[in-house]
Amino acid sequence: MDELPIELNVITLNCWGRKRGTPHRAERMTAIGRYLATTEPVPHIVALQECFEHDDYLAIRQETRFTLPFGKLYHSGPSSCGLVILSRWPIEESSMVPFSLCGRPARLLRGDFSAGAQGIACARIRYGEGEEDVVEVFNTNVDSTYGEPSQNSSYMVHRLSQAWQIAKLVRNASERGHLAVVLAGLDTAPFSLPYRLLTSHATIRDAWRVMYPDSSLGPPSNGLERARGRPTPTAAFNVTDNGVTSNSPYNTWSWSSSEKRALHSGKRPMLISPEAPDEDGQRVDYIFFSRGGNPHAYPTDLSEILSAHNTYTDDGVGMSASPPGWVVKDTRVGLMARHPDFGCSLSDHFSVNASLILHTPTPHHRRRRQQSRSRSRSRSPSPTREPTALPSGASIMNPTKKPGTVTQIQPHRGGTSTPSTHNSRSLIRPKGGKRERERERGRPVTPHSFTSTEAGITTIGARATAIEQGTYLPSPTASSFRRSSRDRAAWDYQLSNLELGTPPRLPLPAYDEILHVISRHAAYAHRQRQLGVAHFAFWCAVLVGSAVGIWFLPDGKGAFGLLVGSSLGLVAGVASLLLSLLFYAAELNKLSEFEWEILNAKAVMSGMVPDALAHQGIDAEMKW
Repeated sequence: MDELPIELNVITLNCWGRKRGTPHRAERMTAIGRYLATTEPVPHIVALQECFEHDDYLAIRQETRFTLPFGKLYHSGPSSCGLVILSRWPIEESSMVPFSLCGRPARLLRGDFSAGAQGIACARIRYGEGEEDVVEVFNTNVDSTYGEPSQNSSYMVHRLSQAWQIAKLVRNASERGHLAVVLAGLDTAPFSLPYRLLTSHATIRDAWRVMYPDSSLGPPSNGLERARGRPTPTAAFNVTDNGVTSNSPYNTWSWSSSEKRALHSGKRPMLISPEAPDEDGQRVDYIFFSRGGNPHAYPTDLSEILSAHNTYTDDGVGMSASPPGWVVKDTRVGLMARHPDFGCSLSDHFSVNASLILHTPTPHHRRRRQQSRSRSRSRSPSPTREPTALPSGASIMNPTKKPGTVTQIQPHRGGTSTPSTHNSRSLIRPKGGKRERERERGRPVTPHSFTSTEAGITTIGARATAIEQGTYLPSPTASSFRRSSRDRAAWDYQLSNLELGTPPRLPLPAYDEILHVISRHAAYAHRQRQLGVAHFAFWCAVLVGSAVGIWFLPDGKGAFGLLVGSSLGLVAGVASLLLSLLFYAAELNKLSEFEWEILNAKAVMSGMVPDALAHQGIDAEMKW
């Protein structure tokens, strides 16, 4: 077994790999595999959605055979569910958990039911020999809204049920003391009802919201985002700060038909201004993670490589270290490169990349000692000095009133970027603004931008030779990785909000909203079931009437047409009857189970007595 990692790099990506209606699918899949093999930092775990064809999976595996040697394509239903997990380490155990509510057979053209039963691809990946040296990965792609308003969508109850199933699996993994990572295409905005149900019931956090707590809550047309009164974001700001992965102006598949034709003809370069307004961009792909380990236990073998710098005070007296936990170091949008031959984006979604760090919290006595020393230094008089010239790109940070902080010279951390790929709003911050307030609270404030290496085509082609020759890019090790005190303070703040015993609670009105959605859909399913039976009975009557009417028609052609039409109608009636007796009946039973679980969760949250728990579902069962 290799040295235990202290950094875990994960990527989630919707490949857009449906067999029909996806141009240049095979070429794009090969380019996606090359991107995964050459991107930096080197990924350890990758989750792909909508990779339906086995040949596409093999093409990606061929490109990533050195960096991600282990992988699995999951199968469910009549065909592949399109879920793939790639890993640097062997997959110790895997399972495919189908969604109980998934798709509607009456909407075959939408593909969510005909493409195969969707579900949750689960994998246990062991990266060390310790009992808790396990990461449990959950890869999923929930039902789409198909352009309908999220709250009024007929698929809303399906998406809520799917989020509930994911939350239960992730919660069990977290309670086992394992790191749980959810790589999901939720196709919903942050703080929507499925999002809140998932993050409240499972002890996980959204990696992007941890790094960017002030990011948007959806496109400008979203009600929550509109209430904030923010101006329309630019294309670059949406990518760097809001984490937009779908419908971005940088993605060629979101362009109009005329722009796509111009791109295909190659008559003129298609460049997108970073200041172009982006009204349709959405963040629908997510990386969630848990704290990992038992926050109330003493350090295990997992933390020994990290706890040495925290287990001793400045006087050399040994102290017991706090239990370690996983925090997010960095998160960003990736796969913005275009195909070198066709000039199109590699998928209709961008990827989400995140780096997690195994962090041991700084002991409280050491924090107090550092703060007291900082206060004493700030009170001591300092000799008058001549002004010193600042190096290029450096700026003086104003001292804040918070104890323990001093004036320091800090170089600008915006990184290199081209004018066409960076938004000036993410670099220039007014004095005393949001970033200084976040620095006081200990939150990470490092700006992120996609550079020309990330957004250019050269990323795919220039470094492919090293991969073909078998070059392996190792991850950071404990001897080469160093953390500053500011980073440790930010990660201590993260761990304080990621304790297993204090997950965010879903308010009771939200449970009532879920129950209302279930009741509304159950009434719809019950009505469709009755209509199906009535439709079959109607065509049976028509067929019998046609058989009788044939005797009274003088023309043989008219009698034949009447018989054929009634027979075809009877076939449609039989199909409706089968849907009513099989699908809608099963859906009503599953809705009944889902309703009971939500009622039970609401009762537990409100402190209801056990007697009420035993009788709380009787009224709902009677009205159905």
